[in-house]
Amino acid sequence: MQIPAQGPVVVGVDGTPAALAAVRLAAREAVSRGRDLFVVHAFTWPDPRPGAGGTDYAPARRAASRVLDEAVATAQRSTPGVHARGQLLDGLPGPVLLRLSRGAVLLVMGTGDRTGTDGLSPGSPLVQVVARAWCPVAVARGTRPPSGPVLAAVDGSACSLLALRFAAEEAARRGGAVHAVHVAREGGRAAADHLLDEALAAVPDITGVRRRVLVGSPQEALLRVSRRAGLLVLGPRGSRARSRLGTVAGEVLRHGSGPAVFVHGPRTPARRVPPPPGRPAGAVRG
Repeated sequence: MQIPAQGPVVVGVDGTPAALAAVRLAAREAVSRGRDLFVVHAFTWPDPRPGAGGTDYAPARRAASRVLDEAVATAQRSTPGVHARGQLLDGLPGPVLLRLSRGAVLLVMGTGDRTGTDGLSPGSPLVQVVARAWCPVAVARGTRPPSGPVLAAVDGSACSLLALRFAAEEAARRGGAVHAVHVAREGGRAAADHLLDEALAAVPDITGVRRRVLVGSPQEALLRVSRRAGLLVLGPRGSRARSRLGTVAGEVLRHGSGPAVFVHGPRTPARRVPPPPGRPAGAVRG
């Protein structure tokens, strides 16, 4: 699968403050890439059954249009120079955004503060898109751009190599540093160093990467270190994951305190890094 070279940045909105935070992040990303911003509101027609609100759909359609207009205006106010356009698309949010992800360079969503993230179900639009999108998915949190390095979670899987490449490109656009992060158990430093050596050798065109080995639970370590990061980049699943969304990615999605990007799809050929002999059981994995 290939990410289009000239695709837009797409952001999904639903009228919540979290969606407007996603719009501001998406606008910055669009301008930094020199891409258009496509603001989308997925519109589901009201229930036409008797007693379920009647058949006058016009008020609901007008309300949806206002959500879209506010989002486009927010993008233009927050990031001068952004070329933003909005569109109402009929359908459920998950399927609509997944379809658009085939032609996008980046898809951006908010955390959906109508329900919070602790109770995210496998069928929620946010989980669907993060797990199954055809392009990288950015999840926005907060109203201000965070400062700090760009972190790439590396576990030797093909997804983590794509995350490393994406993180390096993002850090270059921001003019900041990129850190390749691997989490190991106690006593696993040598194996962790070997894995990072292999990962960096697999993407030799990336330079200036700082290597970091953390010790402990992968979920807890990444959540902790990401609090002081400008962005955390990771794959939606690691080398041992049995589902579309791995355990580590799921914890970051539900409990992360800063923006994160979940990277999908090989933009350039990338090989999986073989685990070194004696690789610690606690290495980062999905």
